[in-house]
Amino acid sequence: MSLFATTNSEFRSRRPRYSQAVQELKPYVDTALDWQATHGLLFRAPRSDSGASWQQSALVPTPVALAPSPIPRKEFEKVITLQPELNKLFDRISRDHEFLVTTLESLGTADDFTSRVFDMYLKQQSTGAAKPGVIGIHRSDYLIHAPENEPNAQPQAKQVEFNTIAASFGSLSAIVGDFHRFMLKRTGYEGLLKSGEISQYQLPVNESLTSIGDGLAAGFELYGQPDAVVVMVVQPDERNVFDQRFIEQRLWERHNIKVLRLSFAEIKVKCHVDNDHRLFVGDSEVAVAYYRSGYAPTDFPSEIEWDGRWLVERSRAIAVPSLAYHLAGCKKIQQVLAQPGVVERFIADSEVAARVRECFVGLYPLDSSSEGQAAFSMAIENPSRFVLKPQREGGGYNSYGEDIPKLLNSMSSEERRGYILMDLIRAPEFSSVLLRNGELVAADVVSELGIYGIWVSDPQGNAVVNKHGGHLLRTKASDVKEGGVAAGFAVIDSPLL
Repeated sequence: MSLFATTNSEFRSRRPRYSQAVQELKPYVDTALDWQATHGLLFRAPRSDSGASWQQSALVPTPVALAPSPIPRKEFEKVITLQPELNKLFDRISRDHEFLVTTLESLGTADDFTSRVFDMYLKQQSTGAAKPGVIGIHRSDYLIHAPENEPNAQPQAKQVEFNTIAASFGSLSAIVGDFHRFMLKRTGYEGLLKSGEISQYQLPVNESLTSIGDGLAAGFELYGQPDAVVVMVVQPDERNVFDQRFIEQRLWERHNIKVLRLSFAEIKVKCHVDNDHRLFVGDSEVAVAYYRSGYAPTDFPSEIEWDGRWLVERSRAIAVPSLAYHLAGCKKIQQVLAQPGVVERFIADSEVAARVRECFVGLYPLDSSSEGQAAFSMAIENPSRFVLKPQREGGGYNSYGEDIPKLLNSMSSEERRGYILMDLIRAPEFSSVLLRNGELVAADVVSELGIYGIWVSDPQGNAVVNKHGGHLLRTKASDVKEGGVAAGFAVIDSPLL
């Protein structure tokens, strides 16, 4: 198994082999679906126009991998250990006003959404509403770089992006790990496992079910009002509601903190800020506003939603993330961090800085600089080497291969400033079996590993909590370029170390 793999060829050869004969695996389906239903591994069904009332409250199983997918243990443990350093790095970035302004002003007006968030950040600096603390609920995402044409190289976890807003699936990810442990113990994966082996030791414990709620509770204490509430800011008609409800339950059952669910539009209508900058929902004071929305332009279809967010940002309530944290997660920040000396601006320890840099791949601007012009030429001449990324979160925005020259050539030079170019990470394919909509699907897949980070500090940056918060594995068919489960591109998985 990949536990002892030190080269790409060893990693590939020591992975288990799963049967692709899905007709023979049908006895697994009822066991898997019933386990999901009894453990909350569910989505709300898509809204229907049929008018049938039962469909408006119907639940469907979350798309999952039937069995875990291999990840090199050494790389898994490396990025787990690295996460507190990344938490610290991004907190320092968020506090460096000059760096944020200089970096994000270079985008110009190319990205209206990021410009709007940036303008709100600048406006917030003059409000005088001091936040009593900072909470970061992050996720750093990686692919395992293991090119087939480099058999003697070591497989390496390379960072795809660092998410600072609405990092989802913490709850369901931990439950999928439990699902795979159950299936292994109950069935031994008989009929599915054609060669190799799977042991319970290879399935790591995942604390993401509890870490997010506990992190929010630690930040809540900094607010200093035990009778206050947490507002979870959600999208209307949210389907991934149970992933969020587990956090709500943790806050109530473990910490006696009440959670209210509101959209940005509802905040505008139902909330107000008093003369002391305190945010209220009716008579309930809000200590923390935890965003599970707000990461894409579609979350702000009108000025009402922007007004709702501004109510939170100009108040004392701790926004998760803060505007500075939101901006620190932009792809432009990721690209600039990869430049020589920039990580070292925030991390004095050269060994830690080197460990951070080790997970980077090549990242390039697409502005009018000489580096940007060179990157444009590289993308046009050899697009299969790259990914083209805008300043966006959520699935469906990136461009690959021959789509890159088409998109770049359709843009003005000003529009190109809103994008970055990134080296394509060569993740190995693996033959797996996915369970989606009650049907088994055999597919060649790739998996993306996410490590949650929990940061809580006082206003001066003194850490109260700084830890990794568990992990997420998302797996998708290798011919599907995007990887969001909620966006319909992937399934939730767990790592086999």
